[in-house]
Amino acid sequence: MKSGKPPHKNPCRNGQSGYRAAKHCAGFSLLELAIAMAVLVLMTAIAIPTYNGYIKEGELQSIIREMQGIELLVKNFYLDNDRYPATLAEVDGNINDPWGNPYRYLAIEGGGKEAENDARKDHNLHPINSDFDLYSSGADGTSVKPLTGAPSKDDIIRANNGSFYGYGKDY
Repeated sequence: MKSGKPPHKNPCRNGQSGYRAAKHCAGFSLLELAIAMAVLVLMTAIAIPTYNGYIKEGELQSIIREMQGIELLVKNFYLDNDRYPATLAEVDGNINDPWGNPYRYLAIEGGGKEAENDARKDHNLHPINSDFDLYSSGADGTSVKPLTGAPSKDDIIRANNGSFYGYGKDY
């Protein structure tokens, strides 16, 4: 039993050419391609800030570990000499943060009123440490004593005598 209709033939396979064959064999339409590109752009827009956040967090943790090592050197110096070093050069010659700036240090305990006045301050203008200050001035390389100052927001600080390490803006 044969029907009057010829069997359906795929125009892409039987060698037809022209507009009609191209219309059926084209692959992606412009709309499908635009949707695929929009999805790709959206995924990239989500992934890049997330990746950058992981990179910044890794840098912060690396600097914190380095500062904790410096804190250990300073405390060992204190145990050996019954005083805090006047500068970081007394414990290790050349200590720079990842941006090439020297770590900032100030011995507060035993330094008198002048050292207490030069100490870093929190938002209530109270010293953030009672033994010594240790911090990185951050990527911009600038800093001011109170942590509320704009140049101090990116500083990575040691506060509460070593109980807190992090950005100045987070303290």
